[in-house]
Amino acid sequence: MDNTESPLFVFNTHSEAEHAIQLLNRSGLDVRKLSLVGKGYHSEEHPVGFYTAGDRIKSWGGVGAFWGALWGLLLAPGVFFFPGIGLVAMAGPVVAALVGALEGAVVVGGASALGAALSQIGVPKDQILKFETALKADRYVLLVHGTADEVSKAHSVLANSRALKAA
Repeated sequence: MDNTESPLFVFNTHSEAEHAIQLLNRSGLDVRKLSLVGKGYHSEEHPVGFYTAGDRIKSWGGVGAFWGALWGLLLAPGVFFFPGIGLVAMAGPVVAALVGALEGAVVVGGASALGAALSQIGVPKDQILKFETALKADRYVLLVHGTADEVSKAHSVLANSRALKAA
């Protein structure tokens, strides 16, 4: 991955993350090059679940509707449990990297499986801790995969969004 800047954007709410993805989509950025990772389930009063029905992922619950809508745009949805973080939903190229890390029992310098997957897709080691900290704080992390030009375009499009300082 040829990135000159961090490809991470952190959002406080799922609606802010969804708005950012819509902005990137409208700008012409290929949304298949985006990954979204988040949790935020503990505040939910109703059960949240995911299941497959044919070739589509179905979901229920407040944030389940959010993930169901985004999974129509983003690739490879998945839900994982990480010790110390909890239940995390994700979609995009980061899922394939995580599955590869789990199947290959990849551990990078004592990093978690999630940290190993992020390292494999080019996230700098110092950013991995910030990424995991954002998840623990129930934030949503949007990753942009691609060339330096694509990452730069995403930064430009999201410059006035509600993204917290890029991780």
